[in-house]
Amino acid sequence: MTEWPKISVVTPSYNQGAFLERTIRSVLDQNYPDLDYIVIDGGSADQSVDIIRRHAQDLSYWVSEEDRGQSHAINKGLERANGELLTWLNSDDMLEPGALAAVAEAYRKNPEAGAFVGHGAKVNRRGHVEYYKKPSDLSFEGMCQWMDGRNFMQPSCFFTRDAWNTAGPLDEDIHIALDVDLWLRMVKQFEFVPVDILLSRALIHDDAKTTAYRNLMVVDCALVIIRHGGERFVRQHLDNLAERLTLLEERRIRHRLDRLYRSLFGPISKPGADRPSPD
Repeated sequence: MTEWPKISVVTPSYNQGAFLERTIRSVLDQNYPDLDYIVIDGGSADQSVDIIRRHAQDLSYWVSEEDRGQSHAINKGLERANGELLTWLNSDDMLEPGALAAVAEAYRKNPEAGAFVGHGAKVNRRGHVEYYKKPSDLSFEGMCQWMDGRNFMQPSCFFTRDAWNTAGPLDEDIHIALDVDLWLRMVKQFEFVPVDILLSRALIHDDAKTTAYRNLMVVDCALVIIRHGGERFVRQHLDNLAERLTLLEERRIRHRLDRLYRSLFGPISKPGADRPSPD
């Protein structure tokens, strides 16, 4: 490639010193010729700042200060980013070797596309792959079926500045499914192109959002998909979750789900009662 597009990567982090070094190294070791790497730390009290300082000369910008959470940190970073292609890489995720070059090549071949999505893997602490995901249906309707397996892994998605300027920023009121909301906004106006290569690995650990808040993830994803007009794709998921949460007596999540269900489908049904049928 005669001219490499500038790629901006933003890493939001808060007290993730146990994983941060690997994340930063996975980006810097790409040896990508036009990298804009930004780290936004939320005022960590662990070894995170020492790790960031060790790599400061290779970063475009970094800061450690209190913020309003993950989505706010990402928005702050992307406001400073100046790349043609953008993404964020959480501080417990890693890019695969050659990932940035592969995305740059996909962009060269599809300059009108808005986003590029590769394969993703989830690995345990020993590095063993426990889950591998290839992107499937990258249409709007396909993404509305996110909860039915038509999904992809966030760190394996890169998007153009035009797509971000049109669809961003992230909604800071969404706790978990903030990426799904952004993809649904983007795909309404831009093409998502698959990249047939593994681009990233996400670490499975107890503190990861998708591990610690599985039930909230279902509710957040459902709420986001409903917001974009995909009610018919999530009714059964909400119904199943309502029964499971009733049995587990998870009061806080059940209350949130109950409010969501009432606002959309009427009174929530109890185990053993008739339930609204999915479309």
